[in-house]
Amino acid sequence: MKPSRFWLVFALVTTFFWGVWGAFIEVPEKAGFPATLGYSVWALTMVPCALIALGINDFKLHRDRRAVVLCSIVGFLGAGGQLILFQALRTGPAYLVFPIISLYPVVSVFLSAMLLKERTTRRVWTGIALAFPAVVMLSYQPPSERGPHGFGWLALAIAVALMWGVQAYVMKVSTAKIPAESVFFYMMATAVVLVPVAIGMTDFSRPVFWGFKGPWLAALVQSLNSIGALSLVYALRHGKAIVVVPMTALAPVLTVVL
Repeated sequence: MKPSRFWLVFALVTTFFWGVWGAFIEVPEKAGFPATLGYSVWALTMVPCALIALGINDFKLHRDRRAVVLCSIVGFLGAGGQLILFQALRTGPAYLVFPIISLYPVVSVFLSAMLLKERTTRRVWTGIALAFPAVVMLSYQPPSERGPHGFGWLALAIAVALMWGVQAYVMKVSTAKIPAESVFFYMMATAVVLVPVAIGMTDFSRPVFWGFKGPWLAALVQSLNSIGALSLVYALRHGKAIVVVPMTALAPVLTVVL
């Protein structure tokens, strides 16, 4: 396969794994394993993925200041956005929060087109334009009886969309000069660093289910998320962010099918 097509393979892997992940992510939570603890499990599943990736690159980790700063920004934007999302869902309606957050590819495409001067064909631009409303509609959930409490959730949802949109852009910038394996390693490290925050956000006044459908199933499901994240780094290293990000954001299509 031509190197120019590597991005497509990795983008498809990310879309597939995230689609399957989305279909089963609620199972542990519905069984009584909080989403915040699910985050902690996800951070730990990134460790073996990061080590395997580094092993492929002979365990060569970039330790210069530029690599540490850029890659840590990527990690904190992604993991931090996830923690903020938990709070947004606690105070706001999921049927509005998710569609707002799903607009993050717009931020990535805008920054990549304006700052990185990425360009593509008219046909691809048409596909990108069609992807945005599709992502929003696929992220919509039926309203629940619980209404929103104020409008603080709106600011949080917008913040998450901005953080994830900027994350993809910075990831693209990072992979231009930093190996994808090093980028993902620092993403893993920042996710692990934030585990105490996720644990602190957990409501332990409610019983936590520790059976197979709890942490163990969460580990299997979250492994799909981690592998998808690693593939995304490779996809952005070899492809254009204006194409890769909207494409992988369509993972809910597979989730809906499943």
